[in-house]
Amino acid sequence: MKTILPYIKKYRAQSLLAPLFKMLEALLELFVPLVVKDIIDIGIGNSDKAYTLKMCGLLGALALVGLVFSITAQYFAAYAATGITKGLKSALFSHVMSLGYTEADTLGTSALITRITGDADKVQNGINLALRLLLRSPFVVFGAVIMAFTVDTSKGTSALIFAGAVPILALAVFGIMLGSMPLYTRVQRSLDRVTGNVRQHLTGVRVLRAFGREESEKASFGDASDELNRLQRIAGRVSSLMNPITYVLINGATVLLIYTGALKVDGGLLTQGAVVALYNYMAQILVELIKLADLIINISKALASAKRIGDVFSAENSQQYPAESAVPDFSAPAIEMKNVTFSYKNAGAPSLADISFSLPAGKKLGITGSTGSGKSTFVNLIPRFYDCTNGEVRIFGHNAREYSREALDSLVAVVPQKAVLFKGTIRENLLWGNENASERDIADAVSAAQCTDIIAAKKGGLDEQIEQNGANLSGGQRQRLTIARALVKKSPIILLDDSASALDFATDARLNGALSELPWHPTVITVSLRTGSIKNADEIIVLEDGAAVEKGTHDGLIAKGGVYAEINAASGGESIG
Repeated sequence: MKTILPYIKKYRAQSLLAPLFKMLEALLELFVPLVVKDIIDIGIGNSDKAYTLKMCGLLGALALVGLVFSITAQYFAAYAATGITKGLKSALFSHVMSLGYTEADTLGTSALITRITGDADKVQNGINLALRLLLRSPFVVFGAVIMAFTVDTSKGTSALIFAGAVPILALAVFGIMLGSMPLYTRVQRSLDRVTGNVRQHLTGVRVLRAFGREESEKASFGDASDELNRLQRIAGRVSSLMNPITYVLINGATVLLIYTGALKVDGGLLTQGAVVALYNYMAQILVELIKLADLIINISKALASAKRIGDVFSAENSQQYPAESAVPDFSAPAIEMKNVTFSYKNAGAPSLADISFSLPAGKKLGITGSTGSGKSTFVNLIPRFYDCTNGEVRIFGHNAREYSREALDSLVAVVPQKAVLFKGTIRENLLWGNENASERDIADAVSAAQCTDIIAAKKGGLDEQIEQNGANLSGGQRQRLTIARALVKKSPIILLDDSASALDFATDARLNGALSELPWHPTVITVSLRTGSIKNADEIIVLEDGAAVEKGTHDGLIAKGGVYAEINAASGGESIG
């Protein structure tokens, strides 16, 4: 509930009016058996047609007013539930966006998607039902018991049956609720795994088909679905006990009520109308307890989902940014690492160990190494996607942690290893780098990133629509456009994380030449397995198992005949001499 309460304040009036109108409807409903009693005992008993018609008209009026109250309550409940959930989803999405890479890695993408969608929808349904029924159903149950005592005031009143049945029913309902809540939590966790399985398979569907893995992955998805189905059946079996148990208890109480009522009618202690009224009150209790049972099941699901959402809110970004940012000293080295070591959360060994270097502003640094050597991790420490475990990362004379989020973002432009574009026009994607970029800025970035041919080939030019993830573009086109997006930003530091791997050698060479001629002379760090992409760098660092095993220029490292020379030979460069 703590997760939801802050968002209820804005809809406090609707949250109060919805149960209020439901209580008014319930109050009218409690008078109906009394009217029926008078129709039987007075109207029909005395053959008074006028009285019978008058009381039937009263029943119609009660029904009509009750309908108005019910519709009004439904409107306010729906308004509040949707509004509260909208605020919850917005806050949850904003919180997820504020989390660091470490927290996002720990929570998992599929789990976060499920919480923002499925869990939030369950909370909305639970709020809607709670506003309408959480007070109404108990009010009708206890109101019917009280009214029963007013109908039968004789010695050994039949209303005692109500007093005995209700506690037993409450015990059964709440016992089943407490048993079902942890089961629904397990169901939601299993749903996370299924969502993750679907996301992985749909994202990699081309790879699946290329390797003919459809059948094995179908089996994998089937196993995850079977586990979800098994947990849902277990939870369903427990929840399904609700209706049979309540029906047995209520119907047993109804039989006993009719039996004792018949004896009292025969003895002249009760009227026939009073027995019918008592039966109607028992029927009301039955209906409301069935509603309450379903309500409790849905509230159990909603509470389990709210707890899962609360777990996301409780995850705080481990990276803190200062209120006042350091001012970059552009005369200092652009990037320095001093004895930097980094380990991913729960990792057995560090991904980077004791890395040190200094890169002057305007210079180029090349990073290479075998797969899994820590190249991307190296790059991710500079914009503080992750914070180093030990050591210090300095940017323009200050520790990276001394910059505000906005200041650091303005200093560093990143082109990630995976080229990600968003649904929209090419122009809209490029403006992510700088919303205020001029047409000239865009044109210069497009030209430097070797995207001119891409734009020229599109009928809409810069206003050509791009599908989600750039599905209507080739891999090389996506990479060049992501590079152009970073260049539009005109940051003093540009990080290229193996972002030209899909380009041919000629285009790659032209791109490197264009980067050298950028008018603002940025500091460029290029990660690549192609030595041709970094051969003109002022310094090259070779990583192996997270350690810097070689440093130097292209020619110097080739002459050593070490790891770099082997990579160079493998990528089509000069052979080891």
